[in-house]
Amino acid sequence: MENGSVSGIKYRRILLKLSGEVLGNKTTGECIDPSALSSMASRVKKVADMGVQVGIVLGGGNIFRGLSGQSRGVNRTIGDNMGMLATIINGLAIQNALEQLGLDTRLQTAIEMPKVAEPFIQRKALRHLEKGRVVIFAGGTGNPYFSTDTAAALRASEIGAEVLLKATKVDGIYSADPKLDPTATRYDHVSYEDALHQRLKVMDSAAFALCMENSIPIVVFDFYDESALERIVRGEEIGTLVGGAK
Repeated sequence: MENGSVSGIKYRRILLKLSGEVLGNKTTGECIDPSALSSMASRVKKVADMGVQVGIVLGGGNIFRGLSGQSRGVNRTIGDNMGMLATIINGLAIQNALEQLGLDTRLQTAIEMPKVAEPFIQRKALRHLEKGRVVIFAGGTGNPYFSTDTAAALRASEIGAEVLLKATKVDGIYSADPKLDPTATRYDHVSYEDALHQRLKVMDSAAFALCMENSIPIVVFDFYDESALERIVRGEEIGTLVGGAK
């Protein structure tokens, strides 16, 4: 690897999946909050400086979510295209935040727009990662009816990521919504099969199935725990592990 030492690191190449909502600020109504961007970028920098190769997939729900648009009369295909464009806006935002911290980055999109970013090309993405660049994958899969969770599982498979890290608003997968059910219990480890059979909503079934087929473990963790990302790549048991071995 060309991006430094990986001593004491469990996962040397990761795919980080972030929801668009983590970029927003509900108090001020901003869909992209500079302080949230800065916080996210600083955490990514910490693991990149450790020698970890980092790919990122961002959702677009802070700007527009195709599925919710459908419930308000927006054609599903058009809504999903709008949502994919929203992820590209978010990709540009995190790219800028990372580069302000001195990281070398590349933004690749599933929807080609050469004046804005590179098209997604697997070999180029791999080469960027090998050179220590943080690669941001935007535009979802480039197709309607597929979520950014599925896009994350797809890109993780294509780049040979050792783990998919899914940042959420809670510290793992629970038997029920912990905000609604105080008796909900958190799982430390869930098999791919159980995740699919129980229809756990932290990721969609297509994403779980794709990770299962390619033996990519998923770690679901609390985005608001500022040390979680660094601790996970070092091998600490944080959040919920889907697949893989405890």
